[in-house]
Amino acid sequence: MLSDKDRIFTNLYGRHDPGLEAAKQRGAWHLTREMLAQGPDWICDQIKASGLRGRGGAGFPTGLKWTFMPKEVGERPHYLVVNADESEPGTCKDREILRHDPHLLIEGCMVASRAMRAHKCYVYLRGEYIAERHALEKAVKEAYEAKLIGENNVNGWDFDLYVHHGAGAYICGEETALLESLEGKKGQPRLKPPFPANAGLYGCPTTVNNVESIAVAPTILRRGAEWFAGFGAPNNTGTKLFCISGHVNKPCNVEEEMSLTFRELIDTHCGGIRGGWDNLKAVIPGGSSVRMVPAEQIIDCKMDFDSLRDLQSGLGTAAVIVMDKSTDLIKAIARISYFYKHESCGQCTPCREGTGWMWRVVERMARGEAEHSDIDMLLDVTKQIEGHTICALGDAAAWPIQGLIKHFRHEIEERIDQYRAPRALVQGHVVAAE
Repeated sequence: MLSDKDRIFTNLYGRHDPGLEAAKQRGAWHLTREMLAQGPDWICDQIKASGLRGRGGAGFPTGLKWTFMPKEVGERPHYLVVNADESEPGTCKDREILRHDPHLLIEGCMVASRAMRAHKCYVYLRGEYIAERHALEKAVKEAYEAKLIGENNVNGWDFDLYVHHGAGAYICGEETALLESLEGKKGQPRLKPPFPANAGLYGCPTTVNNVESIAVAPTILRRGAEWFAGFGAPNNTGTKLFCISGHVNKPCNVEEEMSLTFRELIDTHCGGIRGGWDNLKAVIPGGSSVRMVPAEQIIDCKMDFDSLRDLQSGLGTAAVIVMDKSTDLIKAIARISYFYKHESCGQCTPCREGTGWMWRVVERMARGEAEHSDIDMLLDVTKQIEGHTICALGDAAAWPIQGLIKHFRHEIEERIDQYRAPRALVQGHVVAAE
């Protein structure tokens, strides 16, 4: 379990002033100039040694991603883009950083930009995040006035930061759709290659990272890569913000070390499952786009990338959605399916046509108005969508349904049987159900 002295986000709950002076007292902007002076290679090596993996869902090694940027800056400038779109249902961690610890993010942007030889950074905020935008813009203004960023700043690396407010489209959480939106175009994913590190924002070398991935970087450099790597299991190191919602006694956001078990996480920070552990039915461990896991498999599972992958699910953004035995799982997945149908950009045929079709079928299953054969047909369609779209939204729409069918197929079958049973008797005669 993580002790208070090892927490990176010391104002996660907004109990202290988010302003510049209070942030400095909590450790922000300390030794920043000295860290930048070590140069890009040292920064990247430290982040790689820490084992930090992307906190936006994919879990790609952050330091390695930074090294993909060209070593020399030619005619095309380099850019850092911070993905603060955070539209994944169940995920609410980045907004706490933006509201309560924005200076950690701003300092992280500067450090990461130095690592990739960029002088400009864009933070792309989710359209619904109004208060978060105001808090971040206030912190950016404070940083400029204190000459911590901008031209000829006290840290010795010219750096400008721009806050861009999106219009509320989930698809803009995908990095290339985000870049399209930043350029003023329709938010639709780009075909890759070329990858953003070669041709990103305005056709220039660009790295897109999640808020949490960037915000932890300065603290890692200050305390040392070995300190951060000392938490969690091999290949799953460091601390992580978990968003726990659903049927727990105390839903919360909390910073914890990676690889603690689900039971430890819930008992320590959430006061246990509503109605006790025997009442737990299923958990979506990483936001709505990952497959649900039944209670018996998740209870003592480690909460990290590799352990949850072995359960054919994923840590994702660590948005833990807990569902007890009162939950109608079929209706829950139908609701999630509607979300992905609604948010599909429509560029790829499998996603544009498939998400709507899957939603309609799952809705029928939730009412019981389906055939048993529809279950296998639905599963087959999810496989035809998965992996056949430009971005991962098709996968995100398919995986929740796959998890439902894999672990709770019997509930779908029982719902169908319950719906059909009364219709077998008409005027006292047994007839074939339709």
